Amino acid sequence: MLLAELAKVSAALTATRSRLKKTHELATLLRRLTPSEIAIAVAYLTGSLPQGKIGLGYAIVKAARIAPAVDAVLTIGAVHATLSTIAKARGAGSQAERKHLLSGLFGQATQEEQVFLEHLILGEMRQGALDGVMAEAIAEASGLTPDAVRRAVMLSGDLPDVADKALQQGQAGLDGFSFELFRPIQPMLAQPAGAVGEALGQMGQSAFEYKLDGARVQIHKLDDQVRVFTRHLNEVTDSVPELVEAISGLAAHSIVLDGEAIALDADGRPLPFQVTMRRFGRRQQVADMRKQIPLSVSCFDCLYLDGTDLIDQPDQERIRALHERVGESLCVPRLVTADIEAAERFLQQAMAVGHEGIMAKSPGASYQAGNRGADWLKIKPAHTLDLVVIAAEWGSGRREGKLSNLHLGARDPESNSFVMLGKTFKGLTDAMLNWQTEQLLQREIGREDHIVHVRPELVVEIAFNELQRSRQYPAGMALRFARVKRYRDDKPSSEADTIQTVRKIFAARYGGESA
Repeated sequence: MLLAELAKVSAALTATRSRLKKTHELATLLRRLTPSEIAIAVAYLTGSLPQGKIGLGYAIVKAARIAPAVDAVLTIGAVHATLSTIAKARGAGSQAERKHLLSGLFGQATQEEQVFLEHLILGEMRQGALDGVMAEAIAEASGLTPDAVRRAVMLSGDLPDVADKALQQGQAGLDGFSFELFRPIQPMLAQPAGAVGEALGQMGQSAFEYKLDGARVQIHKLDDQVRVFTRHLNEVTDSVPELVEAISGLAAHSIVLDGEAIALDADGRPLPFQVTMRRFGRRQQVADMRKQIPLSVSCFDCLYLDGTDLIDQPDQERIRALHERVGESLCVPRLVTADIEAAERFLQQAMAVGHEGIMAKSPGASYQAGNRGADWLKIKPAHTLDLVVIAAEWGSGRREGKLSNLHLGARDPESNSFVMLGKTFKGLTDAMLNWQTEQLLQREIGREDHIVHVRPELVVEIAFNELQRSRQYPAGMALRFARVKRYRDDKPSSEADTIQTVRKIFAARYGGESA
């Protein structure tokens, strides 16, 4: 298939907000792909490269653009082959070689194909072919159920591979995906809730747990082998030996645990999130860092035990297995209650020992990997949102020469764009200013007077007092007294809070829709 056909479908997805139309458009394309093209095309249309990072940044991509071809002749297979060659370039002169190869690729591409390639390589594919829409399209194209496709994606973490198996082998192909030790699954995620009462009103009797501000980890054990993975499914075993030691002695032949790694001070109170994150991804001087910043692990879920997959079991059954095999000392504190006063006291206890809030979970819920469903709610006394920086303004006075005032956007899954909710320069330390200036300039896509527009990639946790009506911003809402808590370098922009979540918080305050 010609790349032009993918570019055409991508443009069509951008032009519609209808999820059904997006799904049908993708399904029609999927049916026309050859077997060797399926995984590549699905990766491209969901904004990823099969090769991963290939050493091409904004500057080299822009420099490689040349006059486009008139006729479409470039195939998906040819693009894949060239990008694979670029990914393998190493050593002296590799940057020049990458630019030469990329220019050759652009020279064979039409104007529409060049735009598609540039967005793909730079991670700017925002036409709305999110994983959820693509999973539904795979189901439609293959004649399988969406639930069967979603479950296969959950277990494999590889949407292109699932598409390949579904379209070529049908249900038999999907049946080959199962829970596999040392192949991490996507973590279940939570929605924010305004208060304990809201959670109880929504779920009834709930399981409340301390919400630790640490690093999410998934730990797999088979006999004496233990491996640790991050929320992004990256392995970090060598960086966290104390977690390996803590789990290796458990009385379980095989087990998979979900939990948090966190650095504590001498009094057992949590250190800032950024301190914990200094331990991750570090491969050198691990022993020294362990002495400086020792990690503790607190588990809150058991996904697999002694050959049995538990993800479809209700929360209360998974927790029973967790407590039997792990023990209270390695588990987060937990309270199951329908009493609002008891839940409020539990929240205050969590805050008193330095944690940021509590989680509320439905005791009957299965583990919905990769899903931000209503069965897990996070409750914090102060409102916070994980938003995306979409632009920044140059500072003045002491902040002259630094990008200071941040333009903040919430994710809109329907349009796969970001909706601005306000600006802030509060809460930024000098170190954060220096860091964000460097990072934002690396992501620059244009300027307008004193404003630098950037690729929406950096996620920042914003605390705010309330949401107010606003005619200045397109959502009709604006953050009041917003301030930066921290950058979420553990989160991609695809996991930022949605505009729908913001509207829910607004409605809870005003009892209606935004202005």
